[in-house]
Amino acid sequence: MPVRRTLRTVRREWRVGVRRGRRVAAPARRAWRRSLHLRVVTLTLVASSLLVGAFGWFIANRSTQILLDRAEDEVHAQMLGKVEYAYQQLTVHRQVFDRTLPATIIDTVNRLADGDSAQSGGAIVSLRADNFPELKPVTSVKVDTTSLITPEMVHAVADGQVAQQIRTATIGGVRTKYLVYGSPVPTSFGHVELYYLVPLTTEDQAANEIRTTVLVTGMALVILLGVVAGLVTRMVVTPVRVAARTAQRLSAGLLDQRMKVDGEDDLALLAASFNQMAANLQRQIVRLEEMSRLQRRFTSDVSHELRTPLTTVRMAADLLFSEREDFDPAVARSAELLQAELDRFESLLTDLLEISRFDAGFAALDAEYTDLVPIVERVAERLAGLGERVGVTIDLRLPETPVIAEVDPRRIERVLRNLVGNAVEHGEGRPVEVTLATDEAAVAVTVRDHGVGLKQGEERLVFNRFWRADPSRARQTGGTGLGLSIAVEDARLHGGWLEAWGEPGGGAQFRLTVPVRSGDRLVAAPLPLIPRDRAVDARPAAIEAAPAPDDDVAGEPAGVAR
Repeated sequence: MPVRRTLRTVRREWRVGVRRGRRVAAPARRAWRRSLHLRVVTLTLVASSLLVGAFGWFIANRSTQILLDRAEDEVHAQMLGKVEYAYQQLTVHRQVFDRTLPATIIDTVNRLADGDSAQSGGAIVSLRADNFPELKPVTSVKVDTTSLITPEMVHAVADGQVAQQIRTATIGGVRTKYLVYGSPVPTSFGHVELYYLVPLTTEDQAANEIRTTVLVTGMALVILLGVVAGLVTRMVVTPVRVAARTAQRLSAGLLDQRMKVDGEDDLALLAASFNQMAANLQRQIVRLEEMSRLQRRFTSDVSHELRTPLTTVRMAADLLFSEREDFDPAVARSAELLQAELDRFESLLTDLLEISRFDAGFAALDAEYTDLVPIVERVAERLAGLGERVGVTIDLRLPETPVIAEVDPRRIERVLRNLVGNAVEHGEGRPVEVTLATDEAAVAVTVRDHGVGLKQGEERLVFNRFWRADPSRARQTGGTGLGLSIAVEDARLHGGWLEAWGEPGGGAQFRLTVPVRSGDRLVAAPLPLIPRDRAVDARPAAIEAAPAPDDDVAGEPAGVAR
């Protein structure tokens, strides 16, 4: 148990450390992702550092080896001369017991040392006779050479071999590196061992200077490469950044923004091409805006201008309609048809004027806190007569408590009247279900019919102006084909959604969702778009009046608003 607790504690501390590290490194990661300049300069510095470091190490190592080889050659040549001199001095003694032999050894060592002193950084000469214990070792200076002349080296030289090694020791209070040579010296009584210890102080200083020079030069070269990479990258990245900023201004509607063209290189060609593209886009957008403005103005002017002759024709038609009983039956029927078509024509003009206000951006929301239950009931009551004529009943599923929301009641009633009227007309004699629900943030109304439904892809077309699923189908309400288009704009004006679902033979369902408080952003709808009886074998196919999330079929909150 204690082990498990310790492992859990370690894992927890590790996760906490990782999270803290990520938080600390977040600004650096963000800068790395967003800055091309930073990435290029950093990669250049890293690559150049590795390259210069590798070359610097090679040069320093090679220079040190050359100095060492030269020192070894010099010491080897000197060692040969010293061995020859020692041989000449010691070979005159035939026996090791000669009384003058120790004095000869001391004199030979002093002459071989050439007056050098270890305390002043000179070489050390040592003469030993390990095969003759009665002969004491003699060294040119009184220093401990145990750490320099190792037992392994003594054994090798005593066996008649020439040996060398590099050792570091503290001599005279200074830590110094020595090149140690050992060679046997043949004599008449046997051979003795001559050791020549040469300090490598000069070579070490030269090698350190070379390494320092290479290091400083390499650092300067890396910094210079970084500066050059930064300048070159800036020359390339700056026009790209300017192009990005200019493109952002163009997308924000500032169509007169252009890039500055300097020179005749590739970047200048890019700037000139960008400016040409921006100019062409500006001309096209201005032309389209002018055409759209003229179209909106034409629609608005025509709608207004038709009001006066329509009023005159309406007065004459009303007079004829009121006196139709005195006319011939054919003339009376013509008066009735004239009256009906004038009603439809007047409704079409009203819708065109409303559409023109939406297009011009003049539509305003007159929001107030309103109970939506009476609005739904009033819409159902007004369309009950139409339902009776076509054999469709309107089934209301309303909460028992008031549903209060900050909406424009006139526009909400117009949207519901259009949705319920379409459902009754396409209900094929089956009931139409109107459901109202709310939560803390949104209110939703669904209108469900069980008629012919919508084919695949038609749910994306129902909100288009003047679109009809079946152009040959006779309309019962004399609609203008603009009702759903106006309903979509009313929903957008509330900051809400108007969505459609349908399947052939399975009916259709429309869902209107608006926020409880005007200006709030919708996140989810309290009612599902897909009817529960079709949730198993159907998928949502929604057309949004405003950005809306994907629902799940049970009507639970479905993510965040897009």
